[in-house]
Parts: sequence; structure tokens; C-alpha cells
Amino acid sequence: MLIALCFAGGARPASAQQPPEVPRLDRVEAFGLRWGVVAAPEWSFADGVLRLLKDRQPIPGRPRKPQNYALAETEPYRKVTIEADLQPGGKSLVIVYAWQDESHFNYAHISSDAARAVNVHNGIFHVFGGERVRISPLDGPGSFPVRTAQNAESPWTHVKLAWDGATGRVVVAVDGRKSPSLEAVDLSLTHGRVGLGSFNETGGFKAFKINAEGKQ
Repeated sequence: MLIALCFAGGARPASAQQPPEVPRLDRVEAFGLRWGVVAAPEWSFADGVLRLLKDRQPIPGRPRKPQNYALAETEPYRKVTIEADLQPGGKSLVIVYAWQDESHFNYAHISSDAARAVNVHNGIFHVFGGERVRISPLDGPGSFPVRTAQNAESPWTHVKLAWDGATGRVVVAVDGRKSPSLEAVDLSLTHGRVGLGSFNETGGFKAFKINAEGKQ
């Protein structure tokens, strides 16, 4: 009897319900584009540099995935190349691609940690209605220079991401060098938008270029 009542339409207990997504309702202007963000005061754009100023954390009670990224307000792309100079405020920054909604997108996590040292860093990740999942190998070095007391501010690092939705293949080069940990194939998301941000840190982006070869 109790089982029948539960299946008949009883709502899940409040403790089992996930908190809502934070909507991307604010806007910032950068690199000649409008970008959707969670909170505009957490970003700045001056002298050609887009800066993420706040280290927003993943939402407690929801699958872990990046939250604080700026999403370019363009048509969805089927094939795109992104280039930019990146300066992490901590260890890492992310480039989002194949974004379809807040729960369906891929991203490159570019970090000073080697993937074998921290397997949720320095790789390609897939978000498909749940927790982010690594879809690239663990082989290869970290991408950004390791920060030290003598190197308190990270240097700018050139990053190029090339993705083709028809093949599902993405390749990321850092200062012209490729690494197995930043290459992957995903055939479930064949088009989408792009974004810049971080998983839970701060940082800067400049010299941003985008070359799209086919809108959805």
C-alpha cells in the first residue's frame, strides 16, 4: 500500500530534490560579442582583457560542473576554432564548447596540474545531464606554468581549441604544443555555443579569436 502511494504521484522529499540552476541572465560585452553570465559584477572587460573576478563554486547538492563562465551569445556552431591568451588566477581555466544548455556541454579544463596527478584537471570533460565526466586520456604534462613564490603571477599562455561536431573530435594546443590529455571525441553533442571561464577559480582572457565554419 505504501509502495503504491509512492509510485502514484507522491513528490520527492525536499531533501532529495536538487537546488535549481543559477540562470545566466546578466550580460557583459567583450571582444565584439555579448556574453551571458550569472552575475555581471563578477566580470570586467578593459584594455582588451576579459577578467573573471570571483571564484564561484559548484552548486551544493547538484552535479559538479563549471558554473562561472561567460557564454557567447551566438548561433550554435557545428565546427569552431577558438584562440585566446589565458592567465589563470589559480591553477586553471576552462573553455566551453558544444554548449546546448546548462546540463549539456563539453569543456576543456586547462590546468597547471598534470592529469595523472589530479584526474579532474587538465583534460576534456563531458556534461550530459549529470556529473562532469572525463573523456580524454591521463597522459601528458600540465598546461600552465606552476606558480611559485618567485612566480606569483601566471604568465599569459596561448591556447587554441579546434572542435568538429561532425567527427566529435576536439584538440587543444597550448603554446603550440598538443597533449593526449587535451584531445577527445564525443559524438553525442554535435553542435553548440562556446564560453570562457573557470571551474572554481579566477583568471583573464585576451586576444580572443573565433572562427566558425558552419552554424547549426
